[in-house]
Amino acid sequence: MNNKNYLIIGGTGGIGQAIVKKLLQRIANEQNEQSDGNIRVYATYHKSQPDFAADNLYWISMDVSDEDSIEQAIADIKQQTPHIDWVINCVGLLHTAHNQPEKALRQLETDFFLQSMQINALASLLIAKHIRPLLAKAERDADQPAIFATISARVGSITDNHLGGWYSYRMSKAALNMGMKNLSIEWSRSLKDVCVVVMQPGTVDTQLSSPFQGNVADEKLFSPAYSAERLLEVLDSMSAAQSGSFVDWAGESIAW
Repeated sequence: MNNKNYLIIGGTGGIGQAIVKKLLQRIANEQNEQSDGNIRVYATYHKSQPDFAADNLYWISMDVSDEDSIEQAIADIKQQTPHIDWVINCVGLLHTAHNQPEKALRQLETDFFLQSMQINALASLLIAKHIRPLLAKAERDADQPAIFATISARVGSITDNHLGGWYSYRMSKAALNMGMKNLSIEWSRSLKDVCVVVMQPGTVDTQLSSPFQGNVADEKLFSPAYSAERLLEVLDSMSAAQSGSFVDWAGESIAW
C-alpha cells in the first residue's frame, strides 16, 4: 500500500463507509509495521460531511448527479495529490421515498427511470472522464494495475434475468456494465495498466437493500464489513489483463 491513494465515491453509504474503514485499518497495520508510506483515502459525501474522522482520511463533497460537482471534487483532490491509484464507486439507487422498483411495466415513471440512469450508469462514466489524469500518474504495472471499480448488481446481467421486473434498476445497471466494458477497451489502448472492473457485492445489509431482505437467507445477507473485505481482496488480486471483468464478491465471473 506504500504511497497509494484511494478514492471512495459514496463514502457515507453502507458499503462505501465499510470500505473506507477497511482501508484505514490496513493503513494502521502498515504504520504499526513502521512503513514509511504516505497513504491517503479520499471519500466523498453528498449533503453533509460525516463526523467520522481519521488520520489519512480526507472528505470531499460530491454530487454524482451533477457533472460540475464531480469535476470540482476531483479538482480539489488534484490540489492535494498528483495521483489516485484506486477508485471505487459505491453509489447506487434502487428506490426513493416515492418510488420502489417496478414490478410491472405500468409502474414505470419517466423521472425515476432517468434518475436511475443518471446515478447508476452515467455517474461512473463522468467520474472516469475527470479522474483519468490522476489515474494516468499512478504507479502501476500489469500485475499491480491502477483500479477503477464500480459496484453493480447481478440483476444487471441480461443472461441471468429470469424473473423480470425492476425495469429502472436492471436497465441502469446493464447500461453501467456496458459503459464500463467500453471504458476498459478504450483505456487498454490509451491508458495502460489500469483495470476497469464491475463488481457485485452480494446482498448486503444496507439501506438500499433493507426493504427487500425478507426472502434472503441469513447466511446470504452480508454485513457491510464482510462485503467490503471480500471486495478489497478481489481487487488486490486483479491484473490489467482482467480489465473489463464483471465479477462477484468472491471473484467469480458473472455473465453479461
